[in-house]
Amino acid sequence: MRADDDPLIIRFNERVRAWRVTVENSFETESSLIGFGRQQSHRAVVLKVVKRPGDEWNSGRMLDAFDGEGMTRVYEHVEGAMLLERLEPATSLSTLVVDGRDEEATDIVADVIGRIKLTEAPASTPTAKELARGFDWYRKTDDTQIPLRLLNKAERLYNDLADSQTKTRLLHGDLQHYNILHDAKRGWLAIDPKGIVGELEYEIGASLRNPYDTPAILSAPQVIERRIKQFASALKLDANRILGWGFSQAVLSAIWGVEDGYSVPPESVPIILANSMSKMLGI
Repeated sequence: MRADDDPLIIRFNERVRAWRVTVENSFETESSLIGFGRQQSHRAVVLKVVKRPGDEWNSGRMLDAFDGEGMTRVYEHVEGAMLLERLEPATSLSTLVVDGRDEEATDIVADVIGRIKLTEAPASTPTAKELARGFDWYRKTDDTQIPLRLLNKAERLYNDLADSQTKTRLLHGDLQHYNILHDAKRGWLAIDPKGIVGELEYEIGASLRNPYDTPAILSAPQVIERRIKQFASALKLDANRILGWGFSQAVLSAIWGVEDGYSVPPESVPIILANSMSKMLGI
């Protein structure tokens, strides 16, 4: 644990007092300090304090907008901190894929998406169109890890899809296997929404490139095609647009990796997935 005078610890302890939480145990992740405990000695909760502004900074506000439908409930929230319903046993959906049950896992992702509340986006929620600025950012760098042919194709297709969207709505924005957990009482639920305004076909992209520790599974053309067919059938979506978003988002995901200081070699998930999808698109 960090020192008591650390700004993160100070913020954590402020929320403990303000929300009357008894912390039983805590741990630190790359992005947050998380505590498991009880509120006013009875309700099982998770206290999450995000380290710095970024994708998760306003997750509490997004969870509040979704009102617990298809997602974990938020009891309290301020910028950079939230008090959440504790899910138990909180098994990750990624375990099903590892166990060879990808088709079942895909049906669960589709079911969670279908249960998420259709609601108005909070003010200043970013749009899918705005995220295209990542392509501009990458072109201004000296980085050459992302093949130019993929970059050019993805940027063009991403912008075409963003400009031709219909029925945009508030989306989770990172709805994939590691962000779907099982609760014994409420079933499979999403956690950690980023909040993006876009069409529902956009939402599928994150699950197509996950679980990221099963690259041989998710990059196989037959798996990609089967997953897309499942999503399109279950949610009444356009399969071609799902594929287009999946490809262009894979390249954008690689760009975000570069932006965060990670290496993006040819064998990385975003690149191998983009290569597979590019062939499927015939571009």
